[in-house]
This record gives sequence, structure tokens and C-alpha cells, in this order.
Amino acid sequence: MKKTSLLLAACGIMVVLGSWGFFSHKTIHQLAIYGLPSSLQRFMASNLDYLVANSIRPDLRRREDPKEDTKHFIDADAPPFGKAGFDNIPENWQDAVKKYSEDTLRKYGTVPWEVLLIQAKLTNAFRHKLKDSILFYAADLGHYISDAHVPLHTSYNYDGQLTNQKGLHSLWESAVPETNIKAYHLFQKSKARYLKNPQAEIFQVLRASNAMLPQVFGEEIKASEGFTDATKFQRSEKFGNRKTFSPAFVKAYAEHLGDSVNERMLQAARCTADFWFTAWVNAGRPDLSDLTTTSPDFESALKAQRKAWKNNKLIEKGLLQSMKTPEK
Repeated sequence: MKKTSLLLAACGIMVVLGSWGFFSHKTIHQLAIYGLPSSLQRFMASNLDYLVANSIRPDLRRREDPKEDTKHFIDADAPPFGKAGFDNIPENWQDAVKKYSEDTLRKYGTVPWEVLLIQAKLTNAFRHKLKDSILFYAADLGHYISDAHVPLHTSYNYDGQLTNQKGLHSLWESAVPETNIKAYHLFQKSKARYLKNPQAEIFQVLRASNAMLPQVFGEEIKASEGFTDATKFQRSEKFGNRKTFSPAFVKAYAEHLGDSVNERMLQAARCTADFWFTAWVNAGRPDLSDLTTTSPDFESALKAQRKAWKNNKLIEKGLLQSMKTPEK
């Protein structure tokens, strides 16, 4: 299923590439760094620009690689899996292939197994201290983990196209966070933890995302009350004069959602840090100091970032990278 092309055709309503949106991915990757232990954090922080800039690379690949699209989601409620959804889907790849066939799985999404595949590659890169590969796989891994935290990435009704709610995908994961980011809490008291069972962890993430679907769909219906087509939508030159949700409706929907999108972003950052840390530990906790190239003001800059993060002032201090590199 080519979600990107289908989304772009959906009633002319504005959409993005079908995942968190460039802005959110960049934010999540930066926040993930601050949850790491100092030995790993210094290496990742010294490559902050790379990790943030390349957090969106898997989405860009979708434009050219036809095999990339289904790596970003899993339609747990698609016909082959039945109403039981994740309860019917084996977590082990070989078991899932045996039950449904590889073609079926690749049609309806493989994000959990993509996470595990990239984590294995990141572990190997850490083990052999291959700097370029570490950064490449760390950026990709964070992207797929973040996508797994999006409720609509677990549904066959991924854009509300089956419930007359077309455009819901980009509304939830792009318009809402981009509009409300200045009111979000970006600090969380958590340290990266070692994952004894990454497979179980990523499936738990997906189940939690899936459990949010009633809220995602239901609150859009509630928020729409009192809006007409003329007040719910507008035309945007930014997206080629496409039909987009109006600022008033985005605000109304965000209010109905409460802090759920903010919390999901924080959870994505925490989970990304956990997977990075686990790959590093499984590789033998290699010393990365010889791979860490820093500028003279690196230590003070990192200290300032961490202080601003803890005080929830990354935006106020102009230190949130995603605010400096808007979507194009």
C-alpha cells in the first residue's frame, strides 16, 4: 500500500510524507540525546547537527525507493490480521512470515521489524567503532521508533479515509505539534535504560499507539462540532494552494487532545535513547572519545543545552534545532 501517494491525493487536503513530520522528527532526535549517559551523550551531542538533519532521511527515501514506504507503519487492523490486531501478529519475524507470508507483511507494514533490523546494524557499528555507520543507523533507528509512536501508523484507516476524516494523519502528527510546540514540555526526568527484550519493547510501543486510536478519531469528531467546511478548512500557498485545516480548527483539535501529542513525542525521545543505549551496551560499551570531534566551546554549549532543556527553555534560548531548520 503506497500511503504517501494515496495521502497526497486525498481530497486535496494538505498532508506531509506520512510520518511525524520533519519538525517533530528533528525535535525527537535532539531530545533523545539528553537522556543518554554522559559517555554516550558526548558523542551523540557532538553530532547533533547530523542526527537532527538526518532524522528525516527515511521519509526522503520514500520518494525514490518503492520498498521504503511500508517500513514506517503496521496496519494491525488490516483484513489479514482480523479484529484481534496485535494479538494475532507474532512478534518474531519468522513466525509472522510463516503465519501470513512475507508479501502480506510487507504490504501492511513492517515497522517493528525494521526497528530491530536497524538496531542490530547500529550495534555492529558501535562494536567496530565505525563512526559514519553509527550516526547513519542511529538517525534511521530514531526515525522508525518515532513512527511507531504515532497512533495512525497502526491503522488501516491511517488518514481517516474510511471514516470521512481525510487529512487526519497530518493534522495529528504535524499541524498540532508544530502549532503548539511552544506550549509543550520538552524536559522529562528519565535516563536511558537497557532493554532486555527490544522486540517486546517495540511491540508494546505499537500496542500503546494503537490504543490511542479511539481518542484520535473521536476527538476530531467532537472538535468538528460547530465548524463548517468554510471555517474548518482553508487554502494554503505553502502547499501549492492545497486545502488545509484552518488554524482555528487545529487549535480546537489540539485542545480536545490535551497533552497526548506532547507526551507521545517525549515517549518517542525516551524510547529512542533506550534503543541507542541498548545497542551501545550490547556492543560492549565501546569508548567513543577518539571518535568525538568537538569545537572549543562544545562543553559549554552542551552544558547550556542541558540547562535549558531541564528548565524547559530550549525554545526560549533558541537552542531547539527544529525551530532553526523549518520544513521545506
